[in-house]
Amino acid sequence: MVRTTPNETGTAANVMPDTVRQTLSALKVVLVSGLLAIVLVLGVLAVLVPAVTGSGTYTILTSSMKPSLPPATFVVVTREQPVDLHVGDVITYQLASGKPAVVTHRIVQVRVDSDNSRTFITRGDNNGIADPKPVRPAQIKGKVWYAIPFVGWIAELRRTSIGTTALTIAGLALLAYGVCVVALTAARARKPKSDDAPA
Repeated sequence: MVRTTPNETGTAANVMPDTVRQTLSALKVVLVSGLLAIVLVLGVLAVLVPAVTGSGTYTILTSSMKPSLPPATFVVVTREQPVDLHVGDVITYQLASGKPAVVTHRIVQVRVDSDNSRTFITRGDNNGIADPKPVRPAQIKGKVWYAIPFVGWIAELRRTSIGTTALTIAGLALLAYGVCVVALTAARARKPKSDDAPA
């Protein structure tokens, strides 16, 4: 039996597809792992951190705070003492004390009365004039701690049972897919390469 030695052209033809497949496989793992990491980080910032710190979460629905907080921005707010709020801070406040409707605008003026009570003049960054009524401390839900662009619509979906179910299924499917891709790639990497067959 005579064993032939492949020439350089044959070797390149045999090796190149394997190299391309390995590169594409590694790229797929990196992309899936990166996507899973992003989802995990967003989950921590949007759900875990607010739950642990007792912070409030809201979604920007209008363009009044563009460009800093465009629609669909998810904001996390923390409670602050009125004395710790200053011009330039962005706050979320009730339009009327005790009512659920809220607005997130920037403080443009702080008024201190003779009895040291404070009220705040606010304005949306995209608005030409200040809001018509001063904001009293009792209306303030908190100061914006951090914001996550584009996540607000997902948060709004979570408020409905159908949306919660859909997001749960999508999340589990993504997690399962990511685990499968990583596991298959690891298994292929451990598989020994077969010798060239005799000709």
